[in-house]
Amino acid sequence: MLFWENVVLALNSLKSNKMRALLTMLGIIIGIGSVIAIFTVGNSVTLSVSTNLQDVGANDVYVSVVERTEEEADKDVPLDGLKFGSFDTSEEMEDDDYITVDMLHDLCEEYEDDIYAVSCSQNLSSTEISVEGEDATATIIGTNVGYFIPNKVEMTAGAMFTATDFEEGRMVCMVEEGLVDSLFDGDYEGAIGQELNFLVEDQAVTLTISGVYHNESQYAAMFNFNTGTNLYIPINAAKRIQRSDLKFSTIEVVANVGVDSSKLASKITKFFDRYYAANDSFEISAYTFTSLVNMLDSILSTVTSAISLIAAIALVVGGIGVMNIMLVSVTERTREIGTRKALGAKNSSIRAQFLVEAIIICLIGGVIGLVLGISGGMALTNYMGYPAAPSIGGILLSIGFSVSIGLIFGYVPANKAAKMNPIDALRYE
Repeated sequence: MLFWENVVLALNSLKSNKMRALLTMLGIIIGIGSVIAIFTVGNSVTLSVSTNLQDVGANDVYVSVVERTEEEADKDVPLDGLKFGSFDTSEEMEDDDYITVDMLHDLCEEYEDDIYAVSCSQNLSSTEISVEGEDATATIIGTNVGYFIPNKVEMTAGAMFTATDFEEGRMVCMVEEGLVDSLFDGDYEGAIGQELNFLVEDQAVTLTISGVYHNESQYAAMFNFNTGTNLYIPINAAKRIQRSDLKFSTIEVVANVGVDSSKLASKITKFFDRYYAANDSFEISAYTFTSLVNMLDSILSTVTSAISLIAAIALVVGGIGVMNIMLVSVTERTREIGTRKALGAKNSSIRAQFLVEAIIICLIGGVIGLVLGISGGMALTNYMGYPAAPSIGGILLSIGFSVSIGLIFGYVPANKAAKMNPIDALRYE
């Protein structure tokens, strides 16, 4: 009951001095608003970056043939599945240095519970395509069934390759919208079934268009660049064109749901070690983007916390302002304090009265700052193009900090009021 009486007394005191109360709260409002806005922006950017990295395959395992490092010690120290080597190979790779189809079959068979799909592709070349006087350039890429799992494409017209297309290596292709715009005046439906004739490695090739896709890869969306015009064909069709066995320098392994990609990367590295143990020039590096996601989250969280700490200085300044005003309030109400003590009020009751008043000042300022901070943070994140994601932890921390400021900086004035001599207080003019 005494607590609610103190709340009523505090609110009546604030009503009688509205302008002074508002100016007192200003430091708290600015401090809380700044911290919440920073937390909101930081949380939104972190969430957006992490989501984009997850979308581009942060949980997949990227396997590459790399040149052996000179430091043999480094070779056996994996970091989150990553073995360091030179990706810019100065030594020319021979047929025995590549990853073969047989290796991939053995890999999938050995780790069938861990691997959902393996994505591999064979780049043939960039070529000029001409249809009725219209020219366009495209990069021909042979793809397997698993390629379109991590590298999702949105079909505009026609259909993706069928299982028979992949197995038989049919001479069909999927083309990008821009190529259809250049060669067929943007008639996507009309392009289906049309034949493209061009030269690849000095031999004539004819492909039938089976589908048109929208070229907006997850990488392009994230980093804002155009990946160019890719013309996809079944990988066995690429084998027929090249007239050679399939071999790969890089592949992408899609892990099953619930599988730790970092552990899978280590397993894949050990698997390929048996094939590359006798290779003096090259080895396999299996790595994931999981560590990159964690590192970016950590960096962004650290930056957000550091900036928030600077903004929190305003809270300390606001707390000093609260203490100053409360000291003035104690002085102004000296006779009131003396009267209450003469009527039997305990020191703890007097102390609680002024503490509650200080806490309410900080709490009201905190709520106003919270509303302004969330509004400002959401407006800023929307302007930056990120989805707004207010930090619940930051909100609770800021409100708790507001109450703490009231307790800490309100204690000195409250204690001063509690220790007043009632006779001196009644004689105060």
